[in-house]
Amino acid sequence: MGRGKLRIYLGAAPGVGKTYAMLSEAHRRVERGTDCVVAFVEHHNRPRTEVMLHGLEQLPRRELEYRGSLFTEMDVDAVLGRAPAVALVDELAHTNVPGSRNAKRWQDVEELLAAGIDVVSTVNIQHLESLGDVVESITGVRQRETVPDEVVRRADQIELVDMSPQALRRRMAHGNIYKSDKVDAALSNYFRPGNLTALRELALLWVADRVDEYLTEYRTDHRVSKIWGSRERIVVGLTGGPEGRTLIRRAARLAEKGAGGEVMAVYIARSDGLTSASPKELAVQRTLVEDLGGTFHHVVGDDIPASLLDFARGVNATQIVLGSSRRKTWQYMFGPGVGATVARESGSDLDVHIVTHDEVAKGRGLPVARGARLGRSRIIWGWIVGVGGPVVLALLLNTVDLGLANDMLLFLTVTVAAALLGGLYPALASAAFGSLLLNYYYTPPLHRLTIADPKNIVAIAIFVGVAVSVASVVDLAARRTHQAARLRAESEILSFLAGSVLRGETSLEALLERVRETFGMESVALLERESDVDPWTCAGSVGPRPLVERPEDADVDMPVGDHMALALSGRVLPASDRRVLAAFAAQAAVVLDRQRLQHEADQAKELAEGNRIRTALLAAVSHDLRTPLAGIKAAVSSLRSDDVAWSEEDQAELLEGIEDGADRLDHLVGNLLDMSRLQTGTVTPLIREIDLDEVVPMALGGVPEDSVELEIPESLPMVAVDAGLLERAVANLVENAVKYSPADELVLVSASAMADRVEMRVVDRGPGVPDEAKDRIFAPFQRYGDAPRGTGVGLGLAVARGFAEAMGGTLNAEDTPGGGLTMVLTLRAVDSRPDLTTAAPAPAAERQAS
Repeated sequence: MGRGKLRIYLGAAPGVGKTYAMLSEAHRRVERGTDCVVAFVEHHNRPRTEVMLHGLEQLPRRELEYRGSLFTEMDVDAVLGRAPAVALVDELAHTNVPGSRNAKRWQDVEELLAAGIDVVSTVNIQHLESLGDVVESITGVRQRETVPDEVVRRADQIELVDMSPQALRRRMAHGNIYKSDKVDAALSNYFRPGNLTALRELALLWVADRVDEYLTEYRTDHRVSKIWGSRERIVVGLTGGPEGRTLIRRAARLAEKGAGGEVMAVYIARSDGLTSASPKELAVQRTLVEDLGGTFHHVVGDDIPASLLDFARGVNATQIVLGSSRRKTWQYMFGPGVGATVARESGSDLDVHIVTHDEVAKGRGLPVARGARLGRSRIIWGWIVGVGGPVVLALLLNTVDLGLANDMLLFLTVTVAAALLGGLYPALASAAFGSLLLNYYYTPPLHRLTIADPKNIVAIAIFVGVAVSVASVVDLAARRTHQAARLRAESEILSFLAGSVLRGETSLEALLERVRETFGMESVALLERESDVDPWTCAGSVGPRPLVERPEDADVDMPVGDHMALALSGRVLPASDRRVLAAFAAQAAVVLDRQRLQHEADQAKELAEGNRIRTALLAAVSHDLRTPLAGIKAAVSSLRSDDVAWSEEDQAELLEGIEDGADRLDHLVGNLLDMSRLQTGTVTPLIREIDLDEVVPMALGGVPEDSVELEIPESLPMVAVDAGLLERAVANLVENAVKYSPADELVLVSASAMADRVEMRVVDRGPGVPDEAKDRIFAPFQRYGDAPRGTGVGLGLAVARGFAEAMGGTLNAEDTPGGGLTMVLTLRAVDSRPDLTTAAPAPAAERQAS
């Protein structure tokens, strides 16, 4: 069974009559005997639409309960079981109720089509996914229900249901679309004349583009090469010269005179790359044609008239706009020109407009190679050999008689050598000068510029022809070799750029430095601005005195889009170099965008992390702050109560509870403040030389005296730390170890020297932590295992690691042999950093921990 066919009624807005048109089509098919059923049609309580359902078979809907309410959706299984020839499915972009077979109704339709059932459906233009942003900018309403454009484009038939905004508003005012209590709000908001006109234009243009696609497919399938003037398509032939702007504006005026006119500017470049237009001028012309609503195309072709005509016929163009030739009169001896050739070969289906401009007959260079491609030294040697070589050879041959044939071969050898060294012009000079010397010295009558024997005339003519031909071939080979080397260098540069794009390794400064080195420039700057009237700003630069004001003032400026340009100072680049420069400029824009996106992503990540910490903080302190406060409040209230006579033991117990609660609050608030400073990056350690045995004992004040065993050798080297941060970090580590260690097991705090560092270990005999959780326990607000809520908010280890890293150390977790967890704090020994001993002490206000 083949796939079913899809027919869609497309409208600009609700109420234009899509469902009514669909039901009318269903009645017509039923009258013709077609098996047609209503799979799902929503009449929205519109009387005329509801009447159209009479006489049509309606399949039962599927009922679904969602959040306490009952909804109905199309029963796909019922439709597949009924297997009609045609099924009517309204509102293609509808989102199904959760629990349905598919998330979207267009997915239900795809199942019906796959089963061989033809489907007739409806959709509004605002529900197309690609137009969501456009519709929102017009109406201010974001469409939540959308359908992929490709689903609608694949439809076998699309019929536009059109209605003028005035007629639609009248229908709305008469209550034919919404209920009377919603009419005023709808007319003053979504159904405003401007909104409806814009939506109508979107629908008409979208359908017109789809019709173009149908026409192109038909012409391709039926191999139709003749142009069908269904709409005005104007092709502008550009040469890269300054007259291109005049041609584009002229074509735009021609397009405005016809309905649906379209302008397509095309630049045809030769495949050998020996001649090329100014990239800057082409960029300006591209921007101009796009601003006027047209498109720009870059085509490669050696036969420019044929390539231009092929392009015009390929896009079904009706007119071609060309500029009057810029060639001088004598240059027409090389051919009639592009304009005359295109006009002669266009046939009757293409109109060719030749537009005059200010550059007419001002001259344009012929596509010949410049000698400078071979280098100054080679050109000089080429002229020396081409002019001096025949003279030296003539002097030598005057001493020996080798015959005219051998003399010609020797002169031809000199001509070839001149071509190899200096290119075409020195070779032509050598051929001309050599033929004169042959005539003067070696053809009778001697020492006269006349030739008596006709055979010698033929010989000298052949010599000149062969010399010129060989010189041309040798020069062309030299230029091809130069071109191949240049293209290889360009390919290497482009390969580097492509690799940097894929790897994302190149920074903007590194890329600009690569541009400066590649093209031998003094400075390079990437300039940008917000709009055409805003001043330029420098996004990045390298080199001395980069230009940061206007790209037009630079020696070379390469535009990147509308509001970005690469400005180079040092020398003027030839057109061949600008091709690679354009790739560098585009890559610079990509790198800049990537850096900014990365910066925004980092900021978003920091914000997300801050939000996560704030959320966790609120969740944690809601209980951990409340518990000691509640205990303190209860104890104070009990002590102040006059109803009970407390004994001294009871009063001491209540006061002890108040003290414990205050200590817990002090410890909790201290950790919260420390964590907030770590998150905001305001911890600035005051690094000094200290002994561990001066700080570690002070960190044990928050734990019972008989719960810790201390082993700090006196022979340990001094460490470079902040005493306050180290004390706080060790205190958190010890308190954590005591919390999880059994009551009859002591926590061991030991230290040892290893090479250029000192390791301090806090060892407990508790339950330990599995390997996969060892890094997770250092995250803020993490408590491992079944630790009670009142034991803290899970910041101790996070603060300890943060302080350790702020001092240039590390903190890691290891398994204790025999069971338990060992925290390893690694610090820098002073001997490895002698410069720390002379560090100037910072003001006391800068200390971040006490």
